[in-house]
Formats: sequence, structure tokens, C-alpha cells
Amino acid sequence: MKFKAAIFRRLGLLLSALLLVVTSFALQASPAAAETYTVKMGTDKGLLQFEPASVTIKPGDTVKWVMNKVPPHNAVFDDVKFPGADKAMAKKMSHDKLMFSPGENYQTTFPEDATPGTYSYYCQPHRGAGMAGKIVVE
Repeated sequence: MKFKAAIFRRLGLLLSALLLVVTSFALQASPAAAETYTVKMGTDKGLLQFEPASVTIKPGDTVKWVMNKVPPHNAVFDDVKFPGADKAMAKKMSHDKLMFSPGENYQTTFPEDATPGTYSYYCQPHRGAGMAGKIVVE
């Protein structure tokens, strides 16, 4: 009887150790981490442009707009050119509030199921001056 109990105890320890090893491997194999891309609002030279004007990302990535020079600025997605013609999503991802202080920022995370394509955006106060950019989702 003691022999059977010792075998079961050792078998239990072996199975526990095996489960621990398998679990630790599963936890270490994480999916690719999402990236964050920074876009300056106004160039370092004071031009009314987004810098860079175009960013290529993957679904799940984040774009961070940072107030740089020549305020005020914002980032509004063009709902007419929005992939999938989703006006509600364009509004949700836009930032209408104007930013004035250098370093002030706003970020948008693109959904994991974002439609691949080009997402055009602009600065409302400087749209007439051509201050526009695009996010390309692959």
C-alpha cells in the first residue's frame, strides 16, 4: 500500500512539473507587440505639415500626434475617403479638439479588425494650407 502511494505521489509531482513547463512556454510565446508611431503636428522648421506625412501601420498599432510648432492643430479623419465608408469610425478616431502647447498629444489605436487601406486626415484650421496626412493600414 505504501508503495502504491509513493508511486502516485511521484506521478503527481511529475505531472505537476510537466504542466508547469508547458504553461511557462505558452506564456512566453506572446503575439507580436503593437507599435506606436509618432507624427509631429507642424514641422521643426515651422511648416504647416504633418511630419511624417504618411505612416504605414498594421491593425492594432497606435498613432500618436504631438503638437510641435505653429499652433493650433488637430487631426480629423476625412470621413468621405475613410476605408469601408464608416463615418462613425472616422468620427471616433478623429481628434477635433485643438492643441496649442508644444508636446501636447493625442493618440488613436487602430482596431485589430481595421479595414486595410489609406486613412486620410487633416488639420481643420490649416486644411486650406494643405496640412494633411495619411495612415496606410496593411
